[in-house]
Formats: sequence, structure tokens, C-alpha cells
Amino acid sequence: MFDIGFWELILVGVVALLVLGPERLPVAVRTLAHWIKLIRSTANAVKAELTEELRIQELHNDLKKAEQLNMQNLSPDLQASLDELRSAAASVNRPYAQPEATPEAAQVESLTTLNPAPAAEPVTAKPEDQDKQEAKP
Repeated sequence: MFDIGFWELILVGVVALLVLGPERLPVAVRTLAHWIKLIRSTANAVKAELTEELRIQELHNDLKKAEQLNMQNLSPDLQASLDELRSAAASVNRPYAQPEATPEAAQVESLTTLNPAPAAEPVTAKPEDQDKQEAKP
């Protein structure tokens, strides 16, 4: 990437030492290292996101090819992509799926709608609590 040799690095280090001094040079090196790590992590995150987007685009293209072939006589790659898309769709829809009602649950539900539970009794204060409330001015 950069064609910097050993002697160029030594020259940059000596100039930095003369300009910044021995007190500020370690802080400057730490700050520079922090910024380099931040730039690298950002570049890696962008790279991973682009890779994921390309993979999704490839899956969409495979799905379009499968639709054009009417889902018959698919190559193994297209079939694998189609299966992966189906499993991804199923995992997304699973939390929102309604639980299937069993006959017992349906019977209990119908009974509770016909005979609703009695309303809860209102909570009243105990006699000693009323005395304390009356005693406070």
C-alpha cells in the first residue's frame, strides 16, 4: 500500500520527537493508534455490509431464475438458495404466527365468554388503616 521503508519511519519518528517533544509524543502515538483502529473497524463494517448486500442480491437473482424456470428442474445451487430463502422467511414469520387452537382451548374459551368470571371485589382499607388516616391532620 505505502512504500515506506525502515529509514523513512526512523526519520518520521525523529521529526515527531523534535516537534512534539518527549512528553507529548506518547499521547500523540496513542491518539494516532486509536484513530487507525477506528478507521479499520469502520472499513471492516462497511466491507461486511457490502458483502451481505451482495449475497442478498445474489439470492434475489437466484429466486428470479427459479421463478422463470417455474420452480421445476432447478440446479442444485438454485435449489439451495431457494431453500435458504424459505427458511429465512419461516424464521421471520414464526414469532408472529398464531398458535393453533386445540379443541379443549376452544371449549374453555367459549365457556369463559358465556360465563365471564365475577368481577373482583373492591379493595377496602382495614379499620386500623382508617384510624391512622383520620388521625393525620
